[in-house]
Parts: sequence; C-alpha cells; structure tokens
Amino acid sequence: MIETIFTSLGGQFVTPVDELTEKMRRVRAVVFDWDGVFNDGTKTGSGSSPYSEVDSMGTNLLRFGLWLHHGEKMPVTAIITGVTNTMADHLTGREHFQACYSQARHKIDVLHHLLERYNLHPHEIAFFFDDALDLSVAEVAGVRVMIRRSANPLLTNYVVNNGFVDYLTGHQSGQFAVREGCEMLLGLLGQFEPVMLERLRYRPVYDRYYAERQALPSTFWTVSPSGEILPNEQG
Repeated sequence: MIETIFTSLGGQFVTPVDELTEKMRRVRAVVFDWDGVFNDGTKTGSGSSPYSEVDSMGTNLLRFGLWLHHGEKMPVTAIITGVTNTMADHLTGREHFQACYSQARHKIDVLHHLLERYNLHPHEIAFFFDDALDLSVAEVAGVRVMIRRSANPLLTNYVVNNGFVDYLTGHQSGQFAVREGCEMLLGLLGQFEPVMLERLRYRPVYDRYYAERQALPSTFWTVSPSGEILPNEQG
C-alpha cells in the first residue's frame, strides 16, 4: 500500500520497498540539507531561505515515530548546510533539533563529527538532500531521500546510477517534498497510524515525547575555511 500511495504521487523507490524498510528500521538519526530541501533554493538579499510549517510538522511526526519505534528513545536530528542561513538556525532552535552545521563545504567531515558526538554509525542516518554538495554524505548514509527537481536530469541519473539514493520524491523542491519523505518513511516503519493516534490523544504518550523534545539543547556549529568545526552562539 505504501509503495502504491507514493508512486502515484510520482515518487520513485530506487531501492526495493522491502529492502528500504529494513534499512529504515535501523535509523536513529535524521539529517537534512537546507537549500533545495526545505525550499526551492531561492535566496533573499540577506542570503536566507525559508521553510514551511507543513515540512516542519513532517519532521516532528517522523521524530515522534522514530521515538516510538526505538522504545521512547529520541532520535538525533540535524541540519547540515553549505552556507549560513538564519532560518535554518531558527528551525533548529524552535524544533529543538540537536545540531545545525553551517558553512559545511565538505559535508562528509561534518557527518563524521555528528557520528562521533552522538555515537552513531552511517547506516543509522536517514539523509534528505538535493544536490551535488550532498553526495559525499549520500554515498554512506543508511537511508537516502533525494528531493526531486526536474531541472537537473543528469544529476538525478548520476545519483540513481551510482546508488546514492533510495527514494526520489514525487514533489519537487519548494513543494513540501520534506513532508512527503517523512510520511513515506513513517509508513515504511509502520508508525504512521500509531503516530496519528497518539498525536490525537496527546496525553500521556505524545506529551512525554514533546516534553523530552523541548528539553533538548540545540548546538550550532560553523565550519571554518580550514575545515575546523567550531561552536557558535546562534539561536
């Protein structure tokens, strides 16, 4: 049923659904690129780019589903972006993501920092991405969701042919593709209906999750031109 629902949107399961489901069951962290993932990549004069409440809710539902799946253990959630973006910092702080990395030109180095800090392995990462700068992480992450964009057919073919993606979204960047990917992964986990039921009830289960989420500190990091990953006081 999950495969039918999402392929009807134009989504493409590059990895067979049964295999992707097994990979998803091991996921303990979700990492997002920013530009072209939470938005269409258009920048303002200040260099920022927005996000939508629709996608934000998707991230929260996925985190709650993973929390349920792993026996009420909070998944790690992070943003890794190649630039500095005030709205990425804002979403990180508001939603209590554990980390936001800015100026990450070589993202695999940043991923290694995240893995070490939270005692994770690459196969435990679900990664949402859209472009060439992200491929070093997509090469090693356990679950890879690529945000579709019809303007880069050669890149898409390259990613598919080299095994860097498990699912291509039906929706394009800027069209709530993050929400699509989050719901798809929840469906594969068998957690969508439990998440909806507990979200409806709110207490006591979702209330426990929400209190734990709200208590999480968010850390903000900037990668220096030399590649050093430095803490900052954003948010």
